[in-house]
Amino acid sequence: MRILLIHQYFLEDNDGGGSRWNEMSRIWTEAGHEVVVLAGMVHYMGHRPPHYRGRYFYPYTNRDGVQVLRCHVSESYNKSFLGRLWAYFSFTFSSIWGGIKHIKGTFDVIVVTSPPLFVGITAVVLSWWKRTPFLFEIRDLWPESAIDTGVLTNRRIIKFAFWFECFVYRKARLINVLTPAFRQTLLTKKGVPAEKIIFIPNAADFALSEEVMRDFDPSQFRREHQLEGHFVITYVGAHGVANHLVQVLDTAELLHDTNVLFLLIGDGMQKKELQLEAQRRGLTNVRFVGSVPKREVFRYILASDMGTSVLKKVDTFKTVYSNKTFDYFSCKKPVLMAIDGVSRELVEEAEAGMYVEPEHPADFAEKVRYYLKNPNQIAQQGQNGYQYARRYFDRDVLAKKYLEQIRLI
Repeated sequence: MRILLIHQYFLEDNDGGGSRWNEMSRIWTEAGHEVVVLAGMVHYMGHRPPHYRGRYFYPYTNRDGVQVLRCHVSESYNKSFLGRLWAYFSFTFSSIWGGIKHIKGTFDVIVVTSPPLFVGITAVVLSWWKRTPFLFEIRDLWPESAIDTGVLTNRRIIKFAFWFECFVYRKARLINVLTPAFRQTLLTKKGVPAEKIIFIPNAADFALSEEVMRDFDPSQFRREHQLEGHFVITYVGAHGVANHLVQVLDTAELLHDTNVLFLLIGDGMQKKELQLEAQRRGLTNVRFVGSVPKREVFRYILASDMGTSVLKKVDTFKTVYSNKTFDYFSCKKPVLMAIDGVSRELVEEAEAGMYVEPEHPADFAEKVRYYLKNPNQIAQQGQNGYQYARRYFDRDVLAKKYLEQIRLI
């Protein structure tokens, strides 16, 4: 098959961040299919690689043999909400033009993954232009998540976003959801027919985790990174409004009398503010690490005692699986899950960690102290998560299942 993927935040080689589609496209390419990607020039955490400066389009083939066309995204991405909104639309315009002008030949299917929701405009236009059906994937409920976090407040924009969401759902041949809660929302609140919805969730990348584990020496890594003598809890992901990482700083303050060290790995709009706040409070048990390649992320996780997944306390986030939870599972680390809903159910069903009430530092600190007193729980729960993910969330298995669904379009 020939597959056109529209993904504004498709990662570059060795980029840090959510790598679901880099791994999926690699597996599909290795299976003999051709994958072409329309992607943006700004990382989802906000930075733009210097080699894109002054370019409107940037074509190349990545290390997995996937053809990628990078399309212009406005520099206003990090300036304000309106700036980010314009950045979304700038990608919409550039990706439509890139898909028409630079992406030649016919395709069997167009796959578009959201958020942002506005990539659906590109999908609708290119689906019509190339006479090709499209599958719309929902990684996050948008606009609900933007409204709940206070990012989206303009009534006219909200009204348009809900209208456009329903329009895209009608035009899509299939809709993939990443959690059972998303499916329920589409059925009960959005009026989407059940036969139109498929469920291929996020997954664990065992191929990479096991490759790293084969020759990895965690003791040496801890020595090299000054982690010895600490109980290390690692967070990997964006540092933005939705993540509300100030609750980690609050928890660290309550644990100043312990050897706990929080590692916050990644980047985002609020990172500088968080660093200044940690410095203002004199927190020596919080360390910030910049965005690093996935392989290095796995080394940090393997050298940690636990992982944590954190989001703001809003109802919409009760419907999401935290991506990095699967990385913790694949590295056999238990999870402190500061997200209610399906993510909580995931960890509790797997017996692979403990739920922490979001935005409740005292509860977070209490759960950490439990593990400090019961270190024997850590290895067992880490193994539980690994086995559970092996059974239900193996990337290779789910990528092949995805292909089977696409063939039905």
